[in-house]
Amino acid sequence: MTSCSRYLASVITQDAPILGLLLACLALVFHTSRLPRFSGFYKYVPALLMAYFLPAILNSTGIIEAGEDSSLYYVASRYLLPASLLMFCLSIDIKGILNLGPKALIMFFAATFGIIIGGPVALWLVGQIRPDVFGGDAPDALWRGLSTIAGSWIGGGANQTALKEIAQAQDDQFSVMIIVDVFVANLWMPFLLIGAGMSAVIDKKLKADSSAVEELKQKVEDYQSSIARIPTFNDLMVLLGVIFAMVGLAHLMGNGISSGMESWYERSMAADPDSFVRFLGSLASSFFWLVFLSTMFGVGLSFTPMRSYEGVGASKLASVFLYVLVATIGAKMDIGELIASWNQYSPVVMIGLLWMLVHVTVLLTVAKLIKAPFFFVAVGSQANVGGAASAPIVASAFSPALAPVGVLLAVLGYAVGTVGAVVCMEIMRYLSAVG
Repeated sequence: MTSCSRYLASVITQDAPILGLLLACLALVFHTSRLPRFSGFYKYVPALLMAYFLPAILNSTGIIEAGEDSSLYYVASRYLLPASLLMFCLSIDIKGILNLGPKALIMFFAATFGIIIGGPVALWLVGQIRPDVFGGDAPDALWRGLSTIAGSWIGGGANQTALKEIAQAQDDQFSVMIIVDVFVANLWMPFLLIGAGMSAVIDKKLKADSSAVEELKQKVEDYQSSIARIPTFNDLMVLLGVIFAMVGLAHLMGNGISSGMESWYERSMAADPDSFVRFLGSLASSFFWLVFLSTMFGVGLSFTPMRSYEGVGASKLASVFLYVLVATIGAKMDIGELIASWNQYSPVVMIGLLWMLVHVTVLLTVAKLIKAPFFFVAVGSQANVGGAASAPIVASAFSPALAPVGVLLAVLGYAVGTVGAVVCMEIMRYLSAVG
């Protein structure tokens, strides 16, 4: 390797140049999206998908390496994400969201149900070809690791960690499950983003009435237009000052609450490992409290004069933060590594893909039965599978005005994640025992 190539290799692994490349990708996407000659392409491929896909290509081809040593995703998810949630919620229309009716909640719980039954169905189907995936009640039985995927897909990372403890999954097994979790979840998200670009066609096939969604979107957009003004330096400083003060407060309170909950959880589990407390492990996660408190602070600010700061571009700035997060998520995706290690992970990947297929089948079946618009399908799914990091991303693919719906449903996902995942785990444990 020449000195030049060694220099380039060291540069591409550093966060600063990687961030520069990610922002350049975003600039390229949004510049081309407004050019007439690309209008046909972006009609079917949302800009949001390209914002995810281009960084994934950079990482998969070895141009960048944004792995565990990179702090970009951590910074984006711990600082920019809560700030984004706060600013999206500034103009939240609680009454309008309630007017969406019960279909939003029905589709959310349909998504949860699809994950609960999808794991056992996928495990049983693959077990007919590969009986070794059952494993009974052995310490390395596959159901233990699979239960952590259920925790992730119903709630998020906090619920996934809680299930690792509940199912007593081994560390090396847990590492494999994280890879499969990320691969399958990230494989599904582009389909949702593509669907967002053709939601009118899908709604027509589902015979769905999307008038309530369109009414909410129009109402929020009209409100944003009515208060829009050219932001001054003072406006931006006040907006960012208040928002990041709230982010700091959410971190401070979240860390304190999670520490107290963790101590209480450990004492309760030591006293009675089989008590109901085992379902509440996710409450010991500081990230859960960060997301929850940021969302609640944002809703609270929407009832104060800070609501008017939507007029200086709060939701636009929130979208910028969110797209940076999307790019950092894409930069973690290594398609080549997953293909190369297919033989090693093939049974688990097969289970993951079948699992997601059951989830999607349940969603579309329920949507067809109740004539729910595709927006509820996409956000209900991602509020489970992706959580707070990606539910507002998918919602904003329909319209930035709808991002708060994704935020609120994602918080609900955290609440029910561990309970639903434990139900899924127990069914998979039973199937592993009977073969």
